[in-house]
Amino acid sequence: MPPTPLALITAGPSAIGRSFVLALAGAGHDVAFTHLGQTGAAADLIAAVAALGRRARAWESDASDAAQVQAFHAEAAAWAGVAPQVMVNNAGIQTWSSLLDLKVDDWNRVMATNLRGTFLNTQAAARAMIAAGHGGAIITLGSGCNKLAFPKLVDYTASKGGIEQFTKVAAVELGPHGIRVNCIAPGAIATERTAAEAGDYAATWAKVTPLRRVGVPEDLTGPLLFLISDAAAFVTGQTIWVDGGVFSQANWPYET
Repeated sequence: MPPTPLALITAGPSAIGRSFVLALAGAGHDVAFTHLGQTGAAADLIAAVAALGRRARAWESDASDAAQVQAFHAEAAAWAGVAPQVMVNNAGIQTWSSLLDLKVDDWNRVMATNLRGTFLNTQAAARAMIAAGHGGAIITLGSGCNKLAFPKLVDYTASKGGIEQFTKVAAVELGPHGIRVNCIAPGAIATERTAAEAGDYAATWAKVTPLRRVGVPEDLTGPLLFLISDAAAFVTGQTIWVDGGVFSQANWPYET
């Protein structure tokens, strides 16, 4: 009997991360995930995975710290007894500031978590996949900021644009090893974090989204499972927009 495949994901207890972890477990993977200071939420998520008949384990690990990333990957592989077949780069943070007021420390912190974290975890996972000789699938997390300029999200927008280009070059370099790299770019997704941005977050974004609703974390799991499956065996270097159409429509000055 073949070993249970291993999936790795950063920021597992986040709203989107939790949906991804449960989807990966439901698809037959054991899941190793990271968190920062969310011990209780991590334990709850491990229990939820166990209820699905799969194993999960959590590591407190900063996606931007090279030593911690290396330790996470090495210890997760030792725990599972196999190299990863899936890596999901989910960790991300943002700050709110205009360009002229943005603090250098905030710029550095966002770039470190979002962009360097994606690089470090992709590199570590790809090295393990190549050594194992079985290929794999790596997912990065983008945003509507991949495509459009968002006000007061200077550092976040730059990091997400970088992630999309990083996805492409990683796909080109890792393709000969049978490793596919793709980006999921969510639109407006209802989570505790986004709800805190505005009291009427869902209503505000629903009225400008062609599908007339905001997304929920579970809307992202279908694209995730497709991109890591054999159904996407010839798909790499792509960005899948999961945004209800909001970033496909023009800023149209006429009545419709």
